[in-house]
Formats: sequence, C-alpha cells, structure tokens
Amino acid sequence: MAKPIKVVIAGCTGRMGHALLECVFADADLALHGAVDRASNPQIGRDAGELFGKNAGVKISASMDDALKGADVLVDFTRPEASMQYLAACEKANVKMVIGTTGFSAEEKALITKTAEKISVVFAPNMSVGVTLLINLVEQAAKVLAQGYDIEVVEMHHRHKVDAPSGTALRLGEAAAKGIGKSLDECAVYAREGVTGEREAGTIGFATMRGGDVVGDHTVVLAGVGERVELTHKASSRATFALGALRAAKFLVDKKTGLFDMQDVLGFK
Repeated sequence: MAKPIKVVIAGCTGRMGHALLECVFADADLALHGAVDRASNPQIGRDAGELFGKNAGVKISASMDDALKGADVLVDFTRPEASMQYLAACEKANVKMVIGTTGFSAEEKALITKTAEKISVVFAPNMSVGVTLLINLVEQAAKVLAQGYDIEVVEMHHRHKVDAPSGTALRLGEAAAKGIGKSLDECAVYAREGVTGEREAGTIGFATMRGGDVVGDHTVVLAGVGERVELTHKASSRATFALGALRAAKFLVDKKTGLFDMQDVLGFK
C-alpha cells in the first residue's frame, strides 16, 4: 500500500479550512501533515482535529516554513497576499501547491506561472468537478451560439466574499469569450448604470450579487430572439470544492514541475 500523501492546509480554521480538514480525515490516501493560520488566531497551538472530536496529532501553527518540512503538498484557499507568501515558501521547501484562492492581480498570476517552473502547481478559481464541466459546456455553447445570442454571466456568493466578479465567473466569461473567438479583456462589461444605450453585440456582461450564506451560484445565459439557454451550477456545500482540491493534490503526486488547472486534473485537456 502506498504511503498517504502528506497534506498541509492553509487557513485551516476558516470555512474552507474546516471543509478541507474534514475531507482529509475521511480519506485514507491522505494524511494531515500541517495546519496553518494567522498568528493572531486564538486556536494556534490547539490540535487541528479537535473540532472534529479527534486527536490529529497536528498542532495549528502560524509558521508555514515549519509546517512544510517533510510535506508533499499545500492546499490554499486564503487571500492573494497570503497565498503569494505561501507560494514562495513552497518553492523554498520544494513542496507542491494547490491554489484555490481568487482575486489575484495579473502580476501575481504571472508569478504563479513563473514559480511553476520550479514546483508543480494546480491553480484554478473553482475546484468543483461540476464547475469544471460547466466551463467546457459554456465554451461549446458559445461556439455554437456565436451569432445572434447575447451572453451574460450571473453569480451570487455569501456576504463575506471580498472579490467581484468571482474568479469562477471570470473563468466562465473566458470560456464564453473563447467560444466566440475573442479574449475576455476586449468584450467584458462589468457594470451598467444610468442611460447605457443598447447592448453592444459581441459583449459579455457580468452581474454580481452578495448576501447571506450562499456558497456559490453561477449561471451563464445565452439569450437569442425567441429563446435563451441557461447553464447553471449551484454549490450547497464547500465540501465540493474541498474534494476537488484534494483530487488535485493527488494529481500532483507524480508532477515535479508545471502549472495545471482542474481541466488537467479531470483529463479534459
């Protein structure tokens, strides 16, 4: 029997951190190696399995460098500023990384790409298997309906989400843009207010909603004359993202370097 993959969880006391811990504990192919959170977190020093009624033998730490010693892969769903520090730590420790954080700048994305020349990285705005499939469907639908149909991306998340549109919405927009033979930069419309005039053909609009505890809803609308096609994904639990991220961690086992996304993980490429 192969040895379990040694996983470090960043932001382990947050909502996604809890989902990741629960899924790691339930998977015999994975072993919790480290659990990291901010130094100011009151749970620092406590056992990472305490919330789940078990002794994991891993203390929650504020030191990423210590947590990465002997680890195989880091799974990160935090904030861009923290993720970039963790990326540098992974490069230094030669540890693979799964990045589910969103809201990166173009410069930060370029640095992730550069770092993937030294370590292997799965970087995706949404780790859900269903969303990965949806991305493929959106590209195909946009290609077929490229003429005479208007494309809108609608998303809703919980009140605590800090970036908008969501990384997933942007990825769906990129897929739609690719389907109509454009780049998203040249056709995206992110806001409408006042007298905007008629909708410009070939653009892709975005609508963002925030409220309550919505885990993540995404719909791509392709509206034509007399009909519209709606492709929708609704997440009711963060476990779907955690399971996808851990599937990505397993995918990286035999990858020394390279930048991958969930399309690679699921064999769509």
